[in-house]
Amino acid sequence: MPIAETAELQRGSRRFVKEAMRAPLLEQDHEQNLARRWRDHGDEHALHELTSAYMRLVISMASRFRNYGLPMSELVQEGNVGLMQAAARFEPEREVRFSTYASWWIRSSIQDYILRNWSIVRTGTTAAQKSLFFNIRRLRAMINDTGDAVMSQENKEFVATKLGVAVNEVESMAARLSAADRSLNAPLGDDAGAEWQDLLADDRPTPEEDVMALRDTARRSAWIANALKDLSARELTIIEARRLREDGVTLDHLGKELGISKERVRQIEHHALKKMRAALLRQVGDPEAAGLLD
Repeated sequence: MPIAETAELQRGSRRFVKEAMRAPLLEQDHEQNLARRWRDHGDEHALHELTSAYMRLVISMASRFRNYGLPMSELVQEGNVGLMQAAARFEPEREVRFSTYASWWIRSSIQDYILRNWSIVRTGTTAAQKSLFFNIRRLRAMINDTGDAVMSQENKEFVATKLGVAVNEVESMAARLSAADRSLNAPLGDDAGAEWQDLLADDRPTPEEDVMALRDTARRSAWIANALKDLSARELTIIEARRLREDGVTLDHLGKELGISKERVRQIEHHALKKMRAALLRQVGDPEAAGLLD
């Protein structure tokens, strides 16, 4: 961005802050009147006066999070989103000051924005993880555990206890906060032809392993198909319904369908499985082959 354009943006930001600080504070009765006019009648002038009075709250809260490496203007913008959400949900009848209510929405909106944009890797999803992200530095400073050094076990346990999270979560978050994102396409040292992603292990099976797996699957299927030929019609029906479907039917259901008791179905199934195991042993000659039916 050109220097002149950057300077203009900075001047614009300073003007915005000065105007926000000059906005008059509201008395509680007037504040509640404005909130009612916006909620009940959609009075945009009332909304503008209400939110303008608390723009200083947005700026103040955004400044608390400026150490996370994101532009102050973006933090203020997200804080404004939270302020508007607060205005839409505020209930004057509860006799709570709008600033108290809006603070929660402003802080939440800014924190969510930071979590989405601080790193390309998603940092925290649960309330406990968010609390850990925003409080771990404060707690480490409290016990003089600052810098990028690895946290001691005692200090990790202290932070974990204070925030109600597991020790391994503290260790993981501390590591994330002490290391910046690195592109996988970044050059590896002085060798321009090599990248960081070249060092990543590929856990996928090799083409040879894929072929062997397909061959083994086909062989097992053929063994089971041949073993099924030794079964009677009733045995085959029971085995197909109980063992060869993802959602196998119950003994009771099969018994009603075949007109026999569920105990008789269990006996027939047990006998059919013994016959199949014997057939598999004849085909393969390996006792482990019978395990295909377990």
